[in-house]
Amino acid sequence: MAISAALASLIEQLRKVVFLTGLDDSVLAALARDALWRDYAAGEVVFLEGETSPGLYVLQRGWLKVLKTSPEGREQVLRFIGPGETFNEAGVFARRPNPASAIALEEAGVWLLRRDSIRRLLSERPDFAERVLENMAGRVADLVSLVADLSLRPVTGRLARLLLDEAIGDTLHRPRWFTQAELASRLGTVPDVIQRAMRNLEAEGVIAVERQSIRICDRAALEKLAT
Repeated sequence: MAISAALASLIEQLRKVVFLTGLDDSVLAALARDALWRDYAAGEVVFLEGETSPGLYVLQRGWLKVLKTSPEGREQVLRFIGPGETFNEAGVFARRPNPASAIALEEAGVWLLRRDSIRRLLSERPDFAERVLENMAGRVADLVSLVADLSLRPVTGRLARLLLDEAIGDTLHRPRWFTQAELASRLGTVPDVIQRAMRNLEAEGVIAVERQSIRICDRAALEKLAT
């Protein structure tokens, strides 16, 4: 049976997913044929915290954020998701409601791998289940680091660590959605505090803030702040 260009593209993308590595092409093709496609506009909800997850999501294009929201409406961004990444593993593998919400930051295209197909793989392929456990352990470690940052490191230190981790070379490129409000949600604070921290770092010659990028000018100073 001929495979459409869209399915062929999805199969190629699935080969790069860490916990799908090593699976036969026939298995990946079966997952792809069962998958559902959805387009999302900027600001549209992909799924909500507390809902039952219908499957594992694979982002084809665009950017999303995964977040928790307090009863007062304050957001804590857990991660930004870029093309090629999977998300909401906990909602599929742990048999529990979605632990967080996901929202499109810009126009996005998402594949949904059906829950039943993923669960069947878990029972049939021990090697797949082992890689899933490793991946989930890595996500838990990331969340522990996030909690430690929010609890123990001041805002300037959190900002310094984020810039060091996400810059390509010495430049962090800023998509249109990468506003100070989004950055504040990521770092567990408010926009005014982020604005003040960035202004201070720029005045000290540590960074240069431009319209579409943040450039690291003094890496040694930024590393010292991040420790």
